Amino acid sequence: MSMRLGMVFPGQGAQSVGMMDALDAEFTQVQARFSAASEVLGFDLWALVHAGPSEILNQTANTQPALLAASVATWDIWCALGGAQPALMAGHSFGEYSALVCAGALEFEAAVALVAARGQFMQEAVAPGVGGMAAVLGLDADALTAVCLEATRDAGLVECANLNAPGQVVLSGTVAGVARAGELAKAAGAKKIIPLAVSVPAHCALMTPAAVRYATRVSAVEFKAPRVPVIHNVDVQPHDLAADIRAALVAQLSHSVRWQETMAEFARQGLTHIGECGPGKVLGPLVKRGAPGVEAFTLGTPDDLRAALNILES
Repeated sequence: MSMRLGMVFPGQGAQSVGMMDALDAEFTQVQARFSAASEVLGFDLWALVHAGPSEILNQTANTQPALLAASVATWDIWCALGGAQPALMAGHSFGEYSALVCAGALEFEAAVALVAARGQFMQEAVAPGVGGMAAVLGLDADALTAVCLEATRDAGLVECANLNAPGQVVLSGTVAGVARAGELAKAAGAKKIIPLAVSVPAHCALMTPAAVRYATRVSAVEFKAPRVPVIHNVDVQPHDLAADIRAALVAQLSHSVRWQETMAEFARQGLTHIGECGPGKVLGPLVKRGAPGVEAFTLGTPDDLRAALNILES
């Protein structure tokens, strides 16, 4: 069977202080992307990623440009090393922007400015301490949808935000709503509820004010047809027209990330390997669960890159 590659790009949660140090020690592409991003942002993004502090890096408005620069630099290195070109791309949540840049649909500098604004709008949509997110393990999405409806009636808005893999769903909403949904999910048989350390309740209706502001901001940005199809989170479809890409990005702010279906689509299209292009190792396990039989590998360190090149050449 011939090799057919997909490339996926991580979203928030993959960041850590020092996440690009090993690649930076070997490859000039890291500084090239980070200095371009710093120029757009007006502060030294590399200093923040290299030295922290992590509480500043973990603020949504900083996390998004940092992961964008990291993922795109990793893609640059992959291409420079002669890595195989993918047949499909996708990004988890905000990682969709990294995918669009690497697919040639969006200029890097424009993306940096866009995601900084996106992060800021998200941060400002909900006052600190009002919203929360939690991962629920061991309960399916249908059961959790019913749980969310009941918890919203009882305590406050909560929705299924990330449909990551069978038995792994992330909830998002008000702190009280998420807490109540956690109790109901436990009673319904969930194995584990893991509160997430996030500053913003993403991918739920609380982000509607951010989506309204963002729609105006994104309308001024130029998009081209991607060279590689990018499967979008909101509708599990690729889009070529700028208006459709913009609409998908706006809707993504307040709608679920349909990652399990995205991985199923990758498998359906005959992909044999999926590379995680960026820091961390968040998406690999989701590939294994959402697309069994497809081989996943990471590209976060020089050793990872060399191992991946060997896998694909063998």
